[in-house]
Amino acid sequence: MIFKTISSLFLIVAIVCILDLRPQQIADDVLKLTVKKQTIRDQARALRTGKKKKTIGQRLLYVQTSLAAMGRESKFAVVVCASLVLFVVGAVIGVLVKNVFLAPTFAAFLAAIPFVYVRSSLSHYEKHIAEELETTLSIITTSYARSGNLIKAVQENIGYIKPPLKEHFSAFLGDVSFIADTKQAIRNLRAKVDDDIYHEWCDALIQCQDDSHLNETLQPIVDKLTDVRIVNSELESLMASARMEYYTMVGLVVGNVPLLYVLNKDWFHTLIFETPGKIVLGICGIVIFITYLFMLKFTKPVSYKG
Repeated sequence: MIFKTISSLFLIVAIVCILDLRPQQIADDVLKLTVKKQTIRDQARALRTGKKKKTIGQRLLYVQTSLAAMGRESKFAVVVCASLVLFVVGAVIGVLVKNVFLAPTFAAFLAAIPFVYVRSSLSHYEKHIAEELETTLSIITTSYARSGNLIKAVQENIGYIKPPLKEHFSAFLGDVSFIADTKQAIRNLRAKVDDDIYHEWCDALIQCQDDSHLNETLQPIVDKLTDVRIVNSELESLMASARMEYYTMVGLVVGNVPLLYVLNKDWFHTLIFETPGKIVLGICGIVIFITYLFMLKFTKPVSYKG
């Protein structure tokens, strides 16, 4: 069994070398396989429900665009290749322990590790963006309400804006100078940050170009960023407690396996070496993996949805 497994691994490596597969090429091929063109039915459902269907391909695209925004676009190919390699390693581990029912679980768990790590980095980046958005929009809104001139408000505060928002607002000033269309420049600025409150602020800003009295609506929109930050601060300890409880329960489930060896060796032998026991372990592994994904989903920071 071990010889066959090692032979299969060498065969995979040989195929990669013969085809001269590069990390970037592999990442592009994975995106082509997973990203499907949105149909009219999907677009209609999104407009009707206000929710976009998140497929694996769309999540991969989100990771790619987020890494590009962080200046780490080249890391995406490394993450995808590492995930594929770990997927194979997980499947091999399942075969080596002579439990094919655990092979999918090991493969999925190991394949998810690079994306979980990247998602953690993106969470810190998104938190940083939210903090900078709150500060930046606040000072620009205050200056705009005082002067009534958006371009002047951005110019006098551009030195206080921190990256990456500074580059976006610098580009906004450049757009205003070249295209001489403030509304279109705001639309270009709107597309550079994926945040519902920020989009609402930009939409209100466009309306202010037709009616200057509407600039009073900008500050309440900015206040929503403060409200979201306060809510996340209050929920942070609660979410950490929920995650710790989940990890404790998983530890108890996994810890029961060696504990069973001490309590009853016959039951342990049945669980590890007999087919019914292997099936039980496989089911437990799948349940742990699925519940882990749900735990990540339900304990992530809250965000405003307009």
